[in-house]
Amino acid sequence: MQNFDEVDFFSDKSLVNDPHPYFDYLRSKGPAVFLPARGVYAVTGFDEGVAVFQNEDVFSSFNSSWGPKPLPFTPVGDDINDLIEKHRGDDIAFNMISSLDPPAHTRLKSLLRGLITPKRLKENEEYMWGLADGLIDEFIGQGSVEFMSSYAKAYATLVIADLLGVPVEDRDEFRTIFQQSMGLGMIDPEPDTAVNPLLLIAGKFFQYVLDRRANPRQDVMTSLAQMTYLDGEMPGPDVVVALSTFLFAAGQETTVRVIGGMLRILAEDQALQAKIRADRSLIPIFIEETLRLESVLKTDYRLTRVRTKIGDVELEAGTPVMLCISAMNHDPRKFENPHEFQLDRPNVRDHAAFGRGVHACVGAPLARAELKVTLERLFDRTSHIGIDESRHGAEGSRTFTYDASYVVRGLSELFLTFTPKA
Repeated sequence: MQNFDEVDFFSDKSLVNDPHPYFDYLRSKGPAVFLPARGVYAVTGFDEGVAVFQNEDVFSSFNSSWGPKPLPFTPVGDDINDLIEKHRGDDIAFNMISSLDPPAHTRLKSLLRGLITPKRLKENEEYMWGLADGLIDEFIGQGSVEFMSSYAKAYATLVIADLLGVPVEDRDEFRTIFQQSMGLGMIDPEPDTAVNPLLLIAGKFFQYVLDRRANPRQDVMTSLAQMTYLDGEMPGPDVVVALSTFLFAAGQETTVRVIGGMLRILAEDQALQAKIRADRSLIPIFIEETLRLESVLKTDYRLTRVRTKIGDVELEAGTPVMLCISAMNHDPRKFENPHEFQLDRPNVRDHAAFGRGVHACVGAPLARAELKVTLERLFDRTSHIGIDESRHGAEGSRTFTYDASYVVRGLSELFLTFTPKA
């Protein structure tokens, strides 16, 4: 048995494929467990984690995108609010929407009110149906496919491109750009001289925003470029660009991996697949249980603004806290038999896969729609989806490769076989 006291979660690749034995061990030690390798406290309990998410007065999101890296300042005293704001300019990570605290976060998030509307989401969903068919057309005649690169990545990229109004003629370029991983929270990343895809996207959006402000058109990109705060002030182009690239990043890091997890579960469990094919009203419940079980976002981070407690554990101001979302969604105090997939789970929608509080994922409705459309069209166009045993091994001895990251959990590859419908 592995000695988890000696494990460094942030560098040990043995925890990549299945981190839950380690998370279960941490949970057994208490509500907040100190991890000396990075000087953070890990929270694995559902109730404790949600309480942290919802208390932005005590827990700042300053380090949400920064992760377990050393802070750019030394915390001093029992209240570090002034220090946090003083160091916002030290790195772009501290000024992303995911890292801002109210009221700055509230002001920036208000820009999305005119973009992610019921009307716009409905228009975007109509695009999803045609997109799903177009991508399936590319491999339907082959009988097998590597699903992550051929469908999941392209689908997530192009759905967000449509939502934000990226010109049709540029969308193939976006698809190519996002075939490269963003490397979020990678363990021992390989040396890579390639440009981060988000930098390429940011450059494109800067051109779009400047063009649409100078030459407005009757299109979605113009609406994006001309968004205003609630008080009517127009943000600088850099703010719109940062928000747009963040939406791309969020979609890539979550939706892509959930799609992969969803198809792996269905391909492994033929009885479950047959049941959902026969009764598609079960698709939304299946999606929620997949979101809980797979928990694509392993960890998120907060910083204590003041001296506080998590359970009976006292934390000094300036203490980094690692919210283990995967562990929260597998907390046996919240979910009975948490490591099992249960389609009839009574509290299936109570998971924290999209976070909680003011930073709950604004794109959750979009992600759910993407997942539903994917399943509907795959069921419409195939009569069977299975695991490619020549790639992943026979039933009972499967091998899957997951991205070596301490932030996200998702399949690197998923090889499927399928039978097209006549």
